[in-house]
Amino acid sequence: MARNTLSSRFRRVDIDEFDENKFVDEHEEAAAAAAAAEPGPDPSEWGCTGDMLRAFHAALRNSPVNTKNQAVKERAQGVVLKVLTNFKSSEIEQAVQSLDRNGIDLLMKYIYKGFEKPTENSSAVLLQWHEKVREHIAHTGSPLTHPKPRVQTSGPDFPEQT
Repeated sequence: MARNTLSSRFRRVDIDEFDENKFVDEHEEAAAAAAAAEPGPDPSEWGCTGDMLRAFHAALRNSPVNTKNQAVKERAQGVVLKVLTNFKSSEIEQAVQSLDRNGIDLLMKYIYKGFEKPTENSSAVLLQWHEKVREHIAHTGSPLTHPKPRVQTSGPDFPEQT
């Protein structure tokens, strides 16, 4: 059945080259290189409220939601965190109210990511953002934040009904 061969051709194939964990898509690699080359927005250039609001919307609109490249995601998180920390406390509510439901959801994700990796004074600012977002959600009555409670009618705490 099997022939004994002394061929060593199969040994020239680098099997690590075909490892799924090391696979890098050329498109994602090019996007990461382009993103790393861009310096990003400078918060010192955002002087007035309109510029901050525009930067806020741009940062959320250009978020890399569907990319798998971690470097791109971390860079976007840094940009959003810069924008959030440069807002004045009195302008936060206006910015939150200008978002739709998907924007609110994305903002909350960035707020929680900011809590994971705090920087100087970022936690206090993120708490202010979190408070304004929760107030906004409470006033709009979003079904995502107020789920219908489940009623348990059977189990060890309930006697069987006959």
